[in-house]
Amino acid sequence: MNHAEALARIAQFPASDPAAALGAGLALINADLPELLLPAARKLAADFPHSAQAHQLLGLAARACGDGLAAFEAFRAAAEAAPRDALIAHSHARTALEAGLPAAQLFEAAAALAPQDGAIMLGHAAALLHDGRPQDGAALLEELLAANPLWIEGHRGLAGLRGQMGEDPLASLAPALANHPQAPALHHLAISLALQARDLPRAGAALAAARAALGMPEWLVLLAGHIASEGGALSLADGHFAAAGTPVDANAAWMHARHLVRSNQPERAAMLLEPLLDAAGAQALWPYLALAWRMLGDPRALWLEGDPQLVGVYDLGLSPAELTALADHLRTLHVATSAPLDQSVRGGTQTDGNLLLRVEAPIRDLKARLLTLVERHVGQLPPPEPRHPTLLASRAPLRIAGSWSVRLEGAGFHTDHVHPQGWFSSALYLALPETLGHGGNDHAGWLSLGEARDLVPGLEPLRLVEPKPGRLVLFPSTMWHGTRPFSAGERLTVAFDIARPRQDRLP
Repeated sequence: MNHAEALARIAQFPASDPAAALGAGLALINADLPELLLPAARKLAADFPHSAQAHQLLGLAARACGDGLAAFEAFRAAAEAAPRDALIAHSHARTALEAGLPAAQLFEAAAALAPQDGAIMLGHAAALLHDGRPQDGAALLEELLAANPLWIEGHRGLAGLRGQMGEDPLASLAPALANHPQAPALHHLAISLALQARDLPRAGAALAAARAALGMPEWLVLLAGHIASEGGALSLADGHFAAAGTPVDANAAWMHARHLVRSNQPERAAMLLEPLLDAAGAQALWPYLALAWRMLGDPRALWLEGDPQLVGVYDLGLSPAELTALADHLRTLHVATSAPLDQSVRGGTQTDGNLLLRVEAPIRDLKARLLTLVERHVGQLPPPEPRHPTLLASRAPLRIAGSWSVRLEGAGFHTDHVHPQGWFSSALYLALPETLGHGGNDHAGWLSLGEARDLVPGLEPLRLVEPKPGRLVLFPSTMWHGTRPFSAGERLTVAFDIARPRQDRLP
């Protein structure tokens, strides 16, 4: 459905029939066009204040547009109109959790209506974490997994919860694999979680167990190559990737390309990646192609990342007192004791959930200020470039895909990484160590852009940005970024990704 087709559907919107409107509205939401639907959904809910379906549609549209408060209020009204509807009850609980409101009892009520719905149970565990009761959330999932050991999403959710508690994220998988040694999904998850926990020896052990049980299917060969490369066994990794053959999809290609870049084979990396840039999931390939082109001195590296307008540095516009108040509020949201799995944080914690969906006044004000600066940044970008992953033809709507706060302490830092699911990524500095900037020329605590020290140690950064309280940095999500360690103190930031607008909905 393109923009013109969507406008035609809105013109024929069945505004006198909430049931028909829900069906028509879902088509627009599924086509990723909720902004066009939202005004009609608001009017429908106002015209039919006692219709659960009208409020349900408004909640879905508001949530898709990123308005956490409107989504929660709509689903609260829908739940009052249809208290026995399990889907609405789940949505009511989910939007309460996302809004930062008490949600554990709402998930309990939803579970009573749909006791077999695993997504509700995972939400309940997340709500217990937010309430400061992570052990209760873990116990809930442990009980369910004891009865359903092949519930992969349950194992994944429990691993994520345990990881933030500083506990063993793989604990639930050992008994599950003992009873189901031939389950490929369990073996795959065991390897993946060990990699996310940055435990290469354990990933290797999980790989060996999978190989003993399953042989060497193609996915296991690829993971064997990835583990060998991450561990520095480059020749062994070469053999595994050669055995896997030429990748035909992005998921396999990024692992192979990462190895080729690490092993100083940029020509082969570029030859592997360039034919796949139109494939599904190609956003994950651009960061490795950027490194390969820079290693080769290819002028396309400048086309991809060299324009200074791609990176923006802005001031949030808050006074020192307002920054202090916002920082104090954010500290109360850091309820975990360890960093999440599969994140770049080293020596710190990260908030759970989508921070900028929360409804507290400081967060809502922050979100409005951030989106204003994002709009300013997008407005100054160079014209569209065919095939460029950042200089897109369609640059609206501006939606926050994910957001979080990171609190680094001691000598904490972020490893070099990318966010290929986003369009633009960010770093907003709120509190910094007093000693930052007084240690000479080591750029302690600075943001590094275009540097991938684990893969290409000698590659210079494209830019180093000094952190200052209230400073926002915006940069393409496919650009490598990390931070330089600092000696001591606290570094409190907010980060978010702007979703990549769809390009196929242009008229």
